[in-house]
Amino acid sequence: MPRSPVTSEPQYLKVKNHLREGIASGHWVAGDLLPSEGALVGLFEVSRMTVNRALRELVQEGLIERVQGVGSFVAQLHRISSTLNVRDVHEEILERGHQHEARVQALTKGKATPQQAAELGLKRGAPVFLSLIVHLENGVPIQVEERAVNPACAPDYLAQDFTQITPTHYLLQVAPLSEARYMIEAALPGEVEARLLGISRRDPCLVVKRITYSRGVAVTAVRLTHPGGRYQLQGSFSA
Repeated sequence: MPRSPVTSEPQYLKVKNHLREGIASGHWVAGDLLPSEGALVGLFEVSRMTVNRALRELVQEGLIERVQGVGSFVAQLHRISSTLNVRDVHEEILERGHQHEARVQALTKGKATPQQAAELGLKRGAPVFLSLIVHLENGVPIQVEERAVNPACAPDYLAQDFTQITPTHYLLQVAPLSEARYMIEAALPGEVEARLLGISRRDPCLVVKRITYSRGVAVTAVRLTHPGGRYQLQGSFSA
């Protein structure tokens, strides 16, 4: 279960992020009953008003539904279809008539953190493949790609030359996509992200978190961080 981090963020955000991260990781799926207001009050040691604000904002974002006298449920997100495809950044850049370059910062085998384990359906500490890559457009960094990969789905992942083929392109070849889950947010970059993108820690970024599946098995969880002034996410939605 996701845990609330010890930070200086407002109390209602701790509650909100706890629920949102649990939904994003698949701990709670569409239709699941979320912890009651009373349970959240006790867990975070906050007021009922604080919990209500967190729940209200999640309703406004379309992530949960509240039923009077019953409780809060994860929204039936499948009611909305999206044409936001899993796209290869290399192809995006070429379509603009520009040059793509990838710089591999790390490519290694590690042990799954609790979050990675939850996202990929693995046990905590299980082997996981990790990569950190910076993508440049005409020599300018536009994306930091932090990726964890399920070794069972792509056993040869670490043997690839990701300056010549992107992880997205390779993984779509070896583990055909059947489902993807997104979360998109505005956020400030971490120290490593800011350094790799050549921006300030105060510069806003567009962050896309995505988990992709092949035949019901989680293949990869990736965090894509883009400088807000250098990147636009395009797509369309229909009800």
